[in-house]
Amino acid sequence: MASSAAPPEFRWSQGLRYGLMALPLAFVALPLYVFLPNYYARSFGLPLASLGVLLLVARVADAVIDPLLGRWVDRLFARSQAQMLRFSAVAAVLLGAGFVALFFPPVREHGALLVWAAGALLVCYLGYSALTLVQQSWGALLGGDAPLRSRIVSWREGLGLAGVILASMAPLAFGLPVTAAILCLALGLGWLAWTAAPAPVLAPAPASAQEGTGLRVFAPLRHKPFRALLAVFLANGIASALPATLILFFVQDRLQAPASMEPWFLASYFLAAALAMAPVSRLVARWGLQALWLASMALSVAVFAWAAQLGSGDSLPFIAICLLSGLCMAADLTVPGAMLAGLISSQPEPGRDSGIYWGWWNMAAKLNLALAAGLALPLLSYAGYEPGNRSEEALRSITWAYCVLPCLLKLVAAAFLYFLFVRKTP
Repeated sequence: MASSAAPPEFRWSQGLRYGLMALPLAFVALPLYVFLPNYYARSFGLPLASLGVLLLVARVADAVIDPLLGRWVDRLFARSQAQMLRFSAVAAVLLGAGFVALFFPPVREHGALLVWAAGALLVCYLGYSALTLVQQSWGALLGGDAPLRSRIVSWREGLGLAGVILASMAPLAFGLPVTAAILCLALGLGWLAWTAAPAPVLAPAPASAQEGTGLRVFAPLRHKPFRALLAVFLANGIASALPATLILFFVQDRLQAPASMEPWFLASYFLAAALAMAPVSRLVARWGLQALWLASMALSVAVFAWAAQLGSGDSLPFIAICLLSGLCMAADLTVPGAMLAGLISSQPEPGRDSGIYWGWWNMAAKLNLALAAGLALPLLSYAGYEPGNRSEEALRSITWAYCVLPCLLKLVAAAFLYFLFVRKTP
């Protein structure tokens, strides 16, 4: 096991060992937020409103434990890297088991299926959350300046995007059983890679008097710059989560694209984001984190305004939209995490609360996704849209939810970023 923190150049071999776990974690992210609502609605006939409530309740229940789970991760890091690795092995088993249970339910009756899916989601989310917190805290504890932090985040998010691309193609190319097997194998490889990854700078375990009653878990919320960054992240995250939740409905009913095109839409989006990770890291050194993120938001609004003009048969223009929005996604994945890592590193004891900061951060990310699914799907149903309904009213509803609402939220996020960060930068 490595015994020193990452050097300034953060070699590719170190980035690979640190970031590889992000690949199987992306298998969970894509199916749960993009495929699952469509899969359960079309394969089992579950109503969109029921699916939306299920995803909202399960995600909120999962999200509220993240700050406490982050506190636990901090204590594990403070004790020893070996304890953290044992904890991660258990989390990987939970994630794999929950994923298999979710996509291979033994029941079909709607009530029983909802109960089974809720239990499988919670198990899957628990394993996913634990592994994600470990990886994020690990990266923040490697330290470094803004360009180095962006490279560390880029390795994590870039390998995550590789996992997303693989996950978007594997179910169609190999089927769900092989996809689940690939996920479990990748989890094992990611854990083995961690045993040789650059070691974080571990803080000493706090004294029992300092650990106190658990109020420490609220420490990040008393940090004004963190609250400001969280506001930007929430507004921007909901704007990004809405299209991710609704893309297949938009493609199938608004564009009426053939099923064979669906993986190409997803693959072009995530491939563009993956290819843009390295240029984004280089642009950080030239433009700075905040200016780059603001520029990506502006491009995203322009892209989705164009998407609102598309109609039946516009598959090729939509691939161009996927490519351009993928470029924006690269900044969304790299910049916020690098900004948060910088905030954590600026603390007097950065290793003490790293997991708690990331716990609140992940709670916000999950609430973004929960709100996108839990509010958009029932509202679409109320507005008259159901999968396969191509009436003028239904198509107007899906277009408004997929294109227009994300643009409005993105403008709110851009305003927050400008007034809370960019304008304050000397």
